[in-house]
Amino acid sequence: MTSLSLNKPSILPDNRPIGVFDSGVGGISVLKHIHALLPHEDLLYVADSKYAPYGSRTPAEITARCFEIADFLIAKNAKALVVACNTATAAAIDALRLAYDLPIIGMEPAVKPAAEASKNGIIGVLATVGTLKSAQFAALLETYGRNVEVVTQACVGLVECVERGELTHENTLKLIQQYCK
Repeated sequence: MTSLSLNKPSILPDNRPIGVFDSGVGGISVLKHIHALLPHEDLLYVADSKYAPYGSRTPAEITARCFEIADFLIAKNAKALVVACNTATAAAIDALRLAYDLPIIGMEPAVKPAAEASKNGIIGVLATVGTLKSAQFAALLETYGRNVEVVTQACVGLVECVERGELTHENTLKLIQQYCK
Protein backbone atom coordinates (compact mmCIF):
# COMPACT_ATOMS: atom_id res chain seq x y z
CA MET A 1 0.00 0.00 0.00
CA THR A 2 1.18 3.47 -0.83
CA SER A 3 -0.10 6.32 1.29
CA LEU A 4 0.20 10.06 0.85
CA SER A 5 -0.51 12.69 3.47
CA LEU A 6 -1.27 16.34 2.75
CA ASN A 7 -0.72 17.98 6.14
CA LYS A 8 -2.68 21.18 6.64
CA PRO A 9 -4.40 22.60 9.72
CA SER A 10 -8.07 21.60 9.82
CA ILE A 11 -10.79 24.26 9.97
CA LEU A 12 -13.22 21.69 11.34
CA PRO A 13 -13.25 21.03 15.10
CA ASP A 14 -11.95 17.48 14.57
CA ASN A 15 -8.47 17.79 13.10
CA ARG A 16 -7.97 14.09 12.39
CA PRO A 17 -7.33 13.23 8.72
CA ILE A 18 -9.81 12.03 6.13
CA GLY A 19 -8.79 8.69 4.63
CA VAL A 20 -9.21 8.25 0.87
CA PHE A 21 -8.53 5.06 -1.07
CA ASP A 22 -8.75 3.57 -4.53
CA SER A 23 -7.49 0.45 -6.24
CA GLY A 24 -4.67 2.54 -7.66
CA VAL A 25 -3.79 6.05 -8.76
CA GLY A 26 -7.13 6.85 -10.41
CA GLY A 27 -8.51 8.12 -7.11
CA ILE A 28 -5.95 10.90 -7.02
CA SER A 29 -8.41 12.98 -9.07
CA VAL A 30 -10.95 12.49 -6.27
CA LEU A 31 -8.28 13.43 -3.71
CA LYS A 32 -7.59 16.66 -5.63
CA HIS A 33 -11.29 17.58 -5.61
CA ILE A 34 -11.54 16.91 -1.88
CA HIS A 35 -8.45 19.03 -1.30
CA ALA A 36 -9.94 21.86 -3.40
CA LEU A 37 -13.20 21.75 -1.41
CA LEU A 38 -11.55 21.23 1.98
CA PRO A 39 -8.11 22.82 1.67
CA HIS A 40 -7.42 22.82 5.41
CA GLU A 41 -8.15 19.14 5.92
CA ASP A 42 -5.39 16.60 6.36
CA LEU A 43 -5.86 13.85 3.77
CA LEU A 44 -4.41 10.34 3.74
CA TYR A 45 -4.45 8.53 0.39
CA VAL A 46 -3.97 4.82 -0.20
CA ALA A 47 -3.35 3.64 -3.76
CA ASP A 48 -3.85 -0.12 -3.61
CA SER A 49 -1.84 -0.77 -6.77
CA LYS A 50 -0.74 -4.21 -5.60
CA TYR A 51 -4.33 -5.49 -5.91
CA ALA A 52 -5.41 -3.38 -8.88
CA PRO A 53 -7.51 -3.63 -10.86
CA TYR A 54 -10.47 -4.41 -8.62
CA GLY A 55 -12.81 -4.84 -11.59
CA SER A 56 -11.55 -8.35 -12.31
CA ARG A 57 -11.86 -9.52 -8.68
CA THR A 58 -14.85 -11.05 -6.90
CA PRO A 59 -16.99 -8.90 -4.61
CA ALA A 60 -15.75 -10.97 -1.64
CA GLU A 61 -12.10 -10.28 -2.55
CA ILE A 62 -12.78 -6.57 -2.99
CA THR A 63 -14.69 -6.35 0.29
CA ALA A 64 -11.91 -8.12 2.20
CA ARG A 65 -9.34 -5.76 0.72
CA CYS A 66 -11.48 -2.70 1.52
CA PHE A 67 -11.66 -3.82 5.15
CA GLU A 68 -7.87 -4.14 5.28
CA ILE A 69 -7.45 -0.63 3.90
CA ALA A 70 -10.17 0.81 6.15
CA ASP A 71 -8.47 -0.76 9.18
CA PHE A 72 -5.14 0.74 8.05
CA LEU A 73 -6.64 4.23 7.65
CA ILE A 74 -8.55 4.03 10.93
CA ALA A 75 -5.32 2.97 12.66
CA LYS A 76 -3.89 6.22 11.23
CA ASN A 77 -6.75 8.00 13.07
CA ALA A 78 -8.97 8.78 10.05
CA LYS A 79 -12.19 10.55 11.03
CA ALA A 80 -13.93 9.62 7.77
CA LEU A 81 -13.31 7.42 4.74
CA VAL A 82 -13.80 8.12 1.06
CA VAL A 83 -13.95 5.05 -1.17
CA ALA A 84 -12.71 6.72 -4.38
CA CYS A 85 -13.48 3.70 -6.56
CA ASN A 86 -16.78 2.76 -8.21
CA THR A 87 -16.01 -0.96 -8.06
CA ALA A 88 -15.00 -0.91 -4.38
CA THR A 89 -18.07 1.17 -3.53
CA ALA A 90 -20.33 -1.28 -5.35
CA ALA A 91 -18.80 -4.30 -3.61
CA ALA A 92 -18.12 -3.07 -0.10
CA ILE A 93 -19.73 0.23 0.88
CA ASP A 94 -22.71 -1.29 2.70
CA ALA A 95 -20.52 -3.70 4.71
CA LEU A 96 -18.07 -0.92 5.57
CA ARG A 97 -20.85 1.36 6.78
CA LEU A 98 -22.26 -1.41 8.98
CA ALA A 99 -18.86 -2.24 10.46
CA TYR A 100 -17.47 1.21 11.25
CA ASP A 101 -18.86 4.12 13.24
CA LEU A 102 -17.58 6.96 11.08
CA PRO A 103 -18.73 8.67 7.88
CA ILE A 104 -17.97 6.59 4.77
CA ILE A 105 -18.49 8.21 1.37
CA GLY A 106 -18.49 6.19 -1.83
CA MET A 107 -18.29 6.79 -5.56
CA GLU A 108 -20.79 5.71 -8.16
CA PRO A 109 -21.28 6.22 -11.88
CA ALA A 110 -22.91 9.58 -12.61
CA VAL A 111 -26.20 8.14 -13.89
CA LYS A 112 -28.38 10.78 -12.20
CA PRO A 113 -26.64 13.88 -13.61
CA ALA A 114 -26.22 12.22 -17.01
CA ALA A 115 -29.92 11.33 -17.16
CA GLU A 116 -30.88 14.88 -16.16
CA ALA A 117 -28.55 16.43 -18.75
CA SER A 118 -29.36 14.09 -21.64
CA LYS A 119 -30.95 15.87 -24.58
CA ASN A 120 -31.76 12.69 -26.53
CA GLY A 121 -32.75 10.36 -23.68
CA ILE A 122 -29.69 8.13 -24.09
CA ILE A 123 -26.72 7.96 -21.74
CA GLY A 124 -23.61 5.81 -21.69
CA VAL A 125 -21.77 4.30 -18.74
CA LEU A 126 -18.20 3.03 -19.13
CA ALA A 127 -17.18 0.98 -16.08
CA THR A 128 -15.54 -2.18 -14.85
CA VAL A 129 -17.34 -5.51 -15.08
CA GLY A 130 -17.58 -5.51 -11.28
CA THR A 131 -19.37 -2.17 -11.19
CA LEU A 132 -21.80 -3.04 -13.98
CA LYS A 133 -22.73 -6.41 -12.41
CA SER A 134 -23.24 -4.98 -8.92
CA ALA A 135 -26.51 -4.64 -7.04
CA GLN A 136 -25.50 -1.03 -6.29
CA PHE A 137 -25.40 -0.20 -10.00
CA ALA A 138 -28.71 -1.99 -10.63
CA ALA A 139 -30.29 0.10 -7.86
CA LEU A 140 -28.79 3.26 -9.33
CA LEU A 141 -30.32 2.43 -12.73
CA GLU A 142 -33.67 1.63 -11.14
CA THR A 143 -33.70 4.96 -9.32
CA TYR A 144 -32.25 7.34 -11.92
CA GLY A 145 -32.19 5.50 -15.24
CA ARG A 146 -35.89 4.81 -15.69
CA ASN A 147 -36.59 7.63 -18.13
CA VAL A 148 -33.53 7.22 -20.32
CA GLU A 149 -31.93 4.48 -22.34
CA VAL A 150 -28.74 3.47 -20.55
CA VAL A 151 -26.01 1.95 -22.70
CA THR A 152 -23.39 0.19 -20.60
CA GLN A 153 -19.93 -0.93 -21.62
CA ALA A 154 -17.47 -2.93 -19.55
CA CYS A 155 -14.02 -1.50 -20.21
CA VAL A 156 -11.62 -4.39 -19.75
CA GLY A 157 -8.05 -3.10 -19.87
CA LEU A 158 -8.82 0.59 -19.45
CA VAL A 159 -8.03 0.70 -15.72
CA GLU A 160 -4.63 -0.81 -16.41
CA CYS A 161 -3.89 1.95 -18.95
CA VAL A 162 -4.83 4.61 -16.39
CA GLU A 163 -2.70 2.94 -13.72
CA ARG A 164 0.30 3.00 -16.06
CA GLY A 165 -0.29 6.72 -16.67
CA GLU A 166 -1.07 6.13 -20.34
CA LEU A 167 -4.03 8.51 -20.55
CA THR A 168 -3.25 9.76 -24.06
CA HIS A 169 -1.31 6.73 -25.28
CA GLU A 170 -2.32 5.34 -28.67
CA ASN A 171 -3.42 2.00 -27.19
CA THR A 172 -5.58 3.74 -24.58
CA LEU A 173 -7.26 5.89 -27.20
CA LYS A 174 -7.90 2.80 -29.35
CA LEU A 175 -9.53 1.05 -26.38
CA ILE A 176 -11.77 4.06 -25.75
CA GLN A 177 -12.72 4.26 -29.42
CA GLN A 178 -13.51 0.54 -29.42
CA TYR A 179 -15.70 0.86 -26.33
CA CYS A 180 -17.54 3.93 -27.61
CA LYS A 181 -18.61 2.45 -30.98
